[in-house]
Amino acid sequence: MELSNKDNIAYKRLADLFDDGNFTEIDAYAKSKDSEVEVITAFGYVNGAECYAFAQNSAVNNGAVSVAHCAKIIKIYSLATKTGCPVIGIYDSNGVKLTEGFEVLSSYSEMLKASSNVSGVVPQISIIDGACLGTSALVANMADVVIATKDSDFYVSAPSDITTTESAENGTVDILANDFADAVQEVRKLMVMLPSNNLESAPFVTFDYSAPSVFADNDSEVSEVINAITDSDICVEFKKEYGENVKTVLSTVEGKTVGIVGFSGKKLCPCCAYKAESFIKFCDAFNLPIITIVDTDGICDGRESQMLVALTKLNSAYTSATCPKISLITGQAIGSAYLVLAGKGANADFTLAWDEAVASPLAVDSAVAFLYNDRLADGEDRATLESEFKKSVGSAYSAAACGAVDDIFEPSQTRAKIVNYLNIIGGKRETTLPRKHTVK
Repeated sequence: MELSNKDNIAYKRLADLFDDGNFTEIDAYAKSKDSEVEVITAFGYVNGAECYAFAQNSAVNNGAVSVAHCAKIIKIYSLATKTGCPVIGIYDSNGVKLTEGFEVLSSYSEMLKASSNVSGVVPQISIIDGACLGTSALVANMADVVIATKDSDFYVSAPSDITTTESAENGTVDILANDFADAVQEVRKLMVMLPSNNLESAPFVTFDYSAPSVFADNDSEVSEVINAITDSDICVEFKKEYGENVKTVLSTVEGKTVGIVGFSGKKLCPCCAYKAESFIKFCDAFNLPIITIVDTDGICDGRESQMLVALTKLNSAYTSATCPKISLITGQAIGSAYLVLAGKGANADFTLAWDEAVASPLAVDSAVAFLYNDRLADGEDRATLESEFKKSVGSAYSAAACGAVDDIFEPSQTRAKIVNYLNIIGGKRETTLPRKHTVK
């Protein structure tokens, strides 16, 4: 009996994934009922980090998922549970092996359960390169991070007109890669920054101390603020094509892995809230500090009911998270957006603000209409009154006076301040009331 053919595409993909192409194949002699098993499972190192991986072999029965196929993957999850190592799945399959009937469906359910059981325990990453159809798509989407190549097919019900690019635009795919080599590079970045499991700390990432400093100012875009905070060496953006008014980025600050949720100054829509919610849960699962950059222009018009549900879920994600949390108000933090994103009672361990930031229960124009109604009636200029409000009642200094903001500084000090507060809160340990989970 021979080991897996080293010329097949699944073997080559694993060789491209693991350091120097070296890995140990697991269950190499396993057989399906009428052929070799349609998946290769292995253990090795990715960017120096131990991990398990499997690659569906489209050269055998188009990668059809059989009972033996499921058994090999379930074993990988079992080993990952015992050893606390990440799991990387490479998907290329046309779906279930129909000749095995309901027996394979039972195995499928066990595979789904195995993936669910390690969710939040060890990192799970899916790479979709080729076909990922039917129940295979469900298994792939169970992963913490879903990476798909542009030419792949990823859907549950066939036939489907949804392209992988559209799946990225609707938030199903976390990272859209040009090709498999590009996908592997994203995985290698993630493996450098993520801990092996939820009981370990994230590894220290070597960074360039001599790199020139990047300074933000009051006119900086959120991407520029993120660049000013993080090390220049490594960065992975999640769901880039979805909910574009918020950025969710995994990067490092002085070698320490952090998750950054950056609101861009535009209106907050439901998809932005859902995008932030899923990223916060991911970071909290592995105790990665969350830095929230707050600048919002209110809530999208005409979507009140959707926004209410989305904000409730986002608030629940923030309040349930026990990892270190720092909020930085760079522009406006108004009403419910302040409470959810920057409020100390619900969200942040520390709330910081730039010196020209605005924090208010009402939008500036509404607050001016309410507070300065008589002066407006007397003909005073609205723009002048709005400027006065921002510098007085709605200023960060006013919020700090009542304890709603912990520190105020100029934008050029942002990185230094973030580093200091990460050091202060880095050893945080927080327990919650005994329960299974929040309901909303």
